[in-house]
Amino acid sequence: MNDILNKSTVLVLNRHWQAIHVKTPAEAFCMLATGAATALDVQADDHITPVRWDDWLKLPVREHDNAVNTPRGPVRVPTVIVAANYAKVPMRRPRFGARGIWERDGGVCQYTGRKLSPKEGNIDHVIPRSRGGRTSWDNCVLAHREVNSRKVDRLPHEAGLRLRKQPVAPRVVPASVLIRNHHGVQDCLKRTTSSLTLDPLGLATRPGGNFILRQPLQRLPGIVWQRLGQPHHFLVRI
Repeated sequence: MNDILNKSTVLVLNRHWQAIHVKTPAEAFCMLATGAATALDVQADDHITPVRWDDWLKLPVREHDNAVNTPRGPVRVPTVIVAANYAKVPMRRPRFGARGIWERDGGVCQYTGRKLSPKEGNIDHVIPRSRGGRTSWDNCVLAHREVNSRKVDRLPHEAGLRLRKQPVAPRVVPASVLIRNHHGVQDCLKRTTSSLTLDPLGLATRPGGNFILRQPLQRLPGIVWQRLGQPHHFLVRI
């Protein structure tokens, strides 16, 4: 199905195997074809093999793979690619919006301290818009719907409420922290805290489903990769 071409389903790693972006398959194919990236063939036994473009075209399409139709037949859509010449991790600020406010406030009502389910919470303007309040990081908080309905167009102290903390814009964080697997791609990877080693001939698996990278001349601390079946983070950079 070619509509997959424009969905952001391909995780991009820098050359140190840190997540930096999510791109569409169309963008990923362009990077592979020009040599700007290498795709990772994630196999069922947790073995991962870096594959260049010419060899990627020859890979079979498995039952769970997405694929695009071409004159030469179906081509598997990669789930993870590694940028060849990019080593940095971009720094970004979370996007302002309901989801960003929910994540900043940890899903907790900023007036009662109660942990909320998605159906229980909404966004409250601390200074109501009717009284000149802005729709911004420093004036919007997560609140229980009942609390927000009781507050209406009043200031918190006028409604007998008190903020747990003053709202501020989230700090700038590595782009890896903000990456989400919204489409539930099966071959996503999660980074957990451990050691990382790199073998110049490729990746070796070990019992338990974890695999390690080895590089004799450079040790990269703090990474063990394991499969993640739930549609949450692709990769978390701690």
